Amino acid sequence: MNQSLTTEVDARGEHHLTHEAEHDPRLQHHFATFEQQFDAAKLGMWLFLATEILLFGGLFVGFALQQSAHPQAFVEAHHHLDKRLGALNTVVLLFSSFTAVMAVWSVQHSRQKQTIRYLFVTLVCAGIFLVVKGFEYHHKFEEGLLPGMFYHHHGDTVPNQFIFYSFYFMMTGLHGIHVLAGMIVITWVLLRARKGEFNVTYYAPVDLAALYWHLVDLIWIYLFPLLYLIT
Repeated sequence: MNQSLTTEVDARGEHHLTHEAEHDPRLQHHFATFEQQFDAAKLGMWLFLATEILLFGGLFVGFALQQSAHPQAFVEAHHHLDKRLGALNTVVLLFSSFTAVMAVWSVQHSRQKQTIRYLFVTLVCAGIFLVVKGFEYHHKFEEGLLPGMFYHHHGDTVPNQFIFYSFYFMMTGLHGIHVLAGMIVITWVLLRARKGEFNVTYYAPVDLAALYWHLVDLIWIYLFPLLYLIT
């Protein structure tokens, strides 16, 4: 009886070891299939993006309240922003969203070289966005168009313009941090793509990185008219 039990245990143990050997390390142990893992990961990403929307939503509400309290100051202050640079960054981010979509499409069709190429272009666009924003910030520092107590722009005919720039730096700065975070994530995904880790079966990191990048793009789509096109 003991020998039979031992044999049964040994047989189960051998089967278990064989199963582990065939298990794809990219599939976490608590998921049965890649599809299940992907659905769980995407749900988690959507929940995370919802918190990001709430974060920026609070800033949008605060901006609207202060704009209603100081309408003339906000209109006057926004004239110091360069609409051409803002529009350039808008085009850059829109194009980067397109390349992010194409990266996902490419990996879904097992086109590794195209996936790497589109991820790289998305990363370059993100870098261009930050460089342009750096030029904008430099100009604001030179003219003293700074937030709160640091505001020292001369020649203002309307008071309280510092409130606008408090929101400008807070909102664009926070967005810039998200762009930087997106660049880190895309770089990580790009390096993994170069190793050939993604294919038709497993491409969740590429898809989730693109989804996050679309949020970054969407937030800027709201920020550009809100800050640069006040009437």
